[in-house]
Amino acid sequence: MSLLQSYRGLSFKTRLGVGAGLILWGVIGLKLADTAEDKLGYTPTEADKAALDRMTPKVQVIDRRDNSSR
Repeated sequence: MSLLQSYRGLSFKTRLGVGAGLILWGVIGLKLADTAEDKLGYTPTEADKAALDRMTPKVQVIDRRDNSSR
């Protein structure tokens, strides 16, 4: 029996509880991640931020001529 079949076999209230629990787990993780990052010393330095900015793809807009006269 697959995991999806097992999940579908649960009652509605149980599936609702599992879904709410997963969402709550994610929200708590997002809230505690910044605190743990500060306590463990994993905050990015300005050099780290600059290196990340250099790796970020840049988008260049190229103006095209108006070809509506065709």
